[in-house]
Amino acid sequence: MAQGTGSINSDYKDWEWSADAGERARLLQSPSVETVPKSGENQGNGLGATSALGAVFIVVNAALGAGLLNFPAAFSMAGGVAAGITLQMCMLIFIIGGLVILAYCSQASNERTYQEVVWAVCGKVPGVLCEVAIAVYTFGTCIAFLIIIGDQEDKIIAALVTEPEGAGSSHWYTDRKFTISITAFLLILPLSIPKEIGFQKYASSLSVIGTWYVTAVIIIKYIWPDKELVPVEIPTSPSTWTAVFNAVPTICFGFQCHVSSVPVFNSMKQPEVKTWGAVVTAAMVIALFVYTGTGVCGFLTFGAGVDQDVLLSYPSNDIPVALARAFIILCVLTSYPILHFCGRAVLEGLWLRYTGVTVEEDVVRERRRRLLQTISWFLLTLLLALFIPDIGKVISVIGGLAACFIFVFPGLCLIQAKLSEIQETRAISWWAQVSYGVFMVTLGAFIFGQTTANAIFVDLTA
Repeated sequence: MAQGTGSINSDYKDWEWSADAGERARLLQSPSVETVPKSGENQGNGLGATSALGAVFIVVNAALGAGLLNFPAAFSMAGGVAAGITLQMCMLIFIIGGLVILAYCSQASNERTYQEVVWAVCGKVPGVLCEVAIAVYTFGTCIAFLIIIGDQEDKIIAALVTEPEGAGSSHWYTDRKFTISITAFLLILPLSIPKEIGFQKYASSLSVIGTWYVTAVIIIKYIWPDKELVPVEIPTSPSTWTAVFNAVPTICFGFQCHVSSVPVFNSMKQPEVKTWGAVVTAAMVIALFVYTGTGVCGFLTFGAGVDQDVLLSYPSNDIPVALARAFIILCVLTSYPILHFCGRAVLEGLWLRYTGVTVEEDVVRERRRRLLQTISWFLLTLLLALFIPDIGKVISVIGGLAACFIFVFPGLCLIQAKLSEIQETRAISWWAQVSYGVFMVTLGAFIFGQTTANAIFVDLTA
């Protein structure tokens, strides 16, 4: 893609974007990413700290997460192994394309975070919508994390108190609502209050180890299944053609690393679009193997009866699986504060932009506002997690928002970037790129509308 010579969307300045708001928004980046100060002189001069191989690792890290627990159920919803893999492969083309578009637009606009790129390239309204979408997405992901904690603690407690599978517990301290609440108040809330989070890098490494271990356990359990596992029905085709779309939110949720991709691109020693294309292709292929291995083996092990959280399908007393549950709990405990931190940064940026108040003028109120935001966020996510039965219902909602980050906003950025170019004649490649952007926006809007409608009328009203 050739960069144009025209300026990109002057509406970005309409709300008097302050340096403070920009700095707070810049906090929304992938762990382990160290970027250099933004300037036209530094851009592309090899001043970043991340090698291409390091960028691959960071992007894989950003893509992999607790969402892999839902992939076996997604394969079941899609109608089997063939349908699930085909759907992933088709979507992967656009997922990689979106990551490349974001890098191209980051260079064209000289902005260093996802939301700043959307603001600069697309203007005020898409920029605000993008920031609101990020806040809602991180909020929903925090709910999913709390549900995952409850799921895994249920199984661990069942093994510790040696109760039969499915037996009701008479002990108040084993109640799911109590265990989620006490874990959240003692461990998550204290980690969410600080203004800065210094353990992001360690949490990232831990998350990678945990997800790889979970995948290894699921694959091994499929190759050498437990004797007590009874053969189950394995669907080979979707019940209806529309049933395939039920798996789309999970795939979008799993592969969504686009929000953190722009800082990763700008942290590279040589932030070039061509190099970045190779980086994200390698990263997405690695993520594809992990998600496919988990989805296929988990689905073939339990068939149509697989739980929305695949680890719930295994016996409570299985030691390797119990260790996987402990890994997932630890990953989620450290990931929740990071996601909350990202959402809070976006909300703070919006607040500062509306009021036009700088951080120096608002030190006292910033602390009070941060405490209020943190406690409100925490209590709302906890309350919803206590009454939502499984992660599938949450992913079906936030998966539609993930589709916006993957398809809609990158597509809009590509269209606006190409329209801003000053050219006497429009080449075929120009029309092809604009058409591709229009198709991405249309596809993303369809996925968002379909999954959101399905979540409202089927999952949330069931």
